[in-house]
Amino acid sequence: MFYLLYSYFHINIFQYISVRAGLGFFIAFFLTIIIMPKFIKWAKNQNNSQPIYDLAPDTHQQKVGTPTMGGIVFVSTTLIATILSAKLNNFYVIGAILLIGMFSYIGIKDDLSKILTNKNSAGLSAKMKLIYQFLASFVVVMILLFADHTTTLYAPFLKHPILNMHYFAIIFWLLVLIASSNAVNLTDGLDGLATVPSIVSFFTLSLLVYITGNAIISGYLLMPNIKITGELSIVGASFIGALIAFLWYNSHPAQIFMGDSGSLAIGGFMGYMAIVAKSEILLFMIGFLFVMETVSVILQVGSFKLRQKRVFLMAPIHHHFEQKGWHENKVIIRFWIIAFMSNLIALMSLKIR
Repeated sequence: MFYLLYSYFHINIFQYISVRAGLGFFIAFFLTIIIMPKFIKWAKNQNNSQPIYDLAPDTHQQKVGTPTMGGIVFVSTTLIATILSAKLNNFYVIGAILLIGMFSYIGIKDDLSKILTNKNSAGLSAKMKLIYQFLASFVVVMILLFADHTTTLYAPFLKHPILNMHYFAIIFWLLVLIASSNAVNLTDGLDGLATVPSIVSFFTLSLLVYITGNAIISGYLLMPNIKITGELSIVGASFIGALIAFLWYNSHPAQIFMGDSGSLAIGGFMGYMAIVAKSEILLFMIGFLFVMETVSVILQVGSFKLRQKRVFLMAPIHHHFEQKGWHENKVIIRFWIIAFMSNLIALMSLKIR
């Protein structure tokens, strides 16, 4: 809408990505702040609460009755803000809208399975969830290929591509999207734990896609220049605004959880932005906290199957520290610090040769 004001009425200020990103941020923020309390009230009336995992630490039993599926609200407000602020004739924006919507839909099916069908924390089977994620990711990957998105692969601190993946990029991008989606999903286990690292990661990734789309800045930083990718930073800014507003209600003690309807969409979009910005490998540092949580689960499951011994007291690793006696808030804030630090290191790679 705002870009149309520039196109038809020549209101010059709306041509700038930075201005429209700011508008997207505030639209998503205020919509989420206004809608979320009403959604919480409705969810409580519907007994739309998150089933607590049977093996979770005892302190989690006090969370019984907390409504879930808050992701529906902040995903919806992000999409509304994007539609109002970004160019809808941009392949990368179209791909982002489809990806966020599809991954959130998968999450909604998973959340509803927990709440309405099973009444436990299991949800969809792992196999079924992966099938859905694969299909959604494949659609988005095809859009990227149709848009002739470069298949070259870059590594952090190196200013030239290390190889051209050609059609192997399809497999690699599918792995990035599915892995990042599930990594955020695994991290979402404490009040606000996944929210702040997601905000920080989206800030870094929004900066990267903006730089990639700007010929002057990308040339100065010796980064790849891919036209029209900068528009994707508007989607990132909208997501940040929606998540900051969500944090108002999700901070400890949480009034609502995001559920898979939010975490899957966040992780999927994170992977998508990394692919567009040619920062797939750098995503390991940008989302280091999510990687750490995922690796802890892999190690725990692998060790138990191979040696019948556990590496951690409980996985994901945030539960390990809870079992060691750390208060939930201490775990959350210390993990936030890890996310801040890892993103600072990722940003350092922009200029170091």
